[in-house]
Amino acid sequence: MRARLSVIVPVLDAEAALPTLLAGLMEGVETGLLREVILSDGGSRDATAEIAEEVGALWCTGPASRGGQLRRGARMAGGDWLMILHADSALPRGWTRAVQDQMADGRPGYFQLAFSGGGLPGRIVAGWANLRSRIFHLPYGDQGLLISRADYDAVGGYRDIPLMEDVAMARALGGRLCLMPVPLLTSAARYQSEGWLRRGARNLTLLLRYLAGAAPEDLRKRY
Repeated sequence: MRARLSVIVPVLDAEAALPTLLAGLMEGVETGLLREVILSDGGSRDATAEIAEEVGALWCTGPASRGGQLRRGARMAGGDWLMILHADSALPRGWTRAVQDQMADGRPGYFQLAFSGGGLPGRIVAGWANLRSRIFHLPYGDQGLLISRADYDAVGGYRDIPLMEDVAMARALGGRLCLMPVPLLTSAARYQSEGWLRRGARNLTLLLRYLAGAAPEDLRKRY
């Protein structure tokens, strides 16, 4: 029986972050869960493609638009289940058990958000993100997404938009989204460089503008 899970990662100049994510995915290989890793590139100019070749990941490339990159990656995927992760995420040990349990449940799932090295500000922002996800069923892409191919096709897949593709998908799935009881670590670098309050406020503003009808292409200019 072939492994059931395809992992899709949108990448763009991700050579610094990718090794950590790929190392964590090895647990899926060891347990026989992971079928393939697909890196969907948006025009990298660093060593991202070389890293993909070294580890035997599948590769596709096209315009830099996260929604479009995810659509291309999903078209390549052969698994019954898809797991979408960001390149700067890190999986904890034991993640395969949570994923297998969610696959047995049948509904789409997402991880708890945690920041690596974020200190108290990181815990506050992650706490808000996890609360938002539970109450409003709106996890962001840095919380990952585990979804069956059947559910993915039923909602039409990711929209080919440069921003808010994760929110559009979450809104399509609605209350069927389930929190998986393990954390997914994401890099705090952008928050630390821009300021936790400033970046958090901007993200919230962009979300509210999108929900109010603003075009993702316009929002991308302010991201």
